[in-house]
Amino acid sequence: MTVREVLLLGNPRLWERSSELLDRGELWGIVEDLRDTLTHLQETKGIGRGLAAPQIGYLKRVVYVQTLGLKTAMVNPRIVWRSEEVFEVWDSCFSFDIAFYVSIPRNRRIRVEYLDGDWVKHTDEFEDGLAELLQHEIDHLDGVLATDHLRDGRDIVMRSEWERRNG
Repeated sequence: MTVREVLLLGNPRLWERSSELLDRGELWGIVEDLRDTLTHLQETKGIGRGLAAPQIGYLKRVVYVQTLGLKTAMVNPRIVWRSEEVFEVWDSCFSFDIAFYVSIPRNRRIRVEYLDGDWVKHTDEFEDGLAELLQHEIDHLDGVLATDHLRDGRDIVMRSEWERRNG
């Protein structure tokens, strides 16, 4: 099991755009590290559903999702369609050490093209929580953080305040 350190807000690498993964041979080390790191974070922090390769230092377009509705690696994912309908979400991030949440708009439904771990192409539609999660993770691949979507300084709260409000 290899648990990688998560790059934290302020690290300039988080704002770099990741390159496509072209060599299938590179994939397994990245996916294993993402899976092991996410599993560790879920166990120790009790929160989290996904992790993007740039968060653990790989500037490659790979996302790993591990939640009740989905458990998969997504290679070179791209959003090919977004619903016009948006909803507000309170978003946090392991790169924020889950210390605060930001209120941002996300599309309610999206369609994503990606390769799976076996290099098979998929086009799937996601809605609500999974749509929000994948927009967050794919943003990481483009060097975009949830804080980059902030519209107002009042749209950010510390974790303890968020938990008090949303108990």
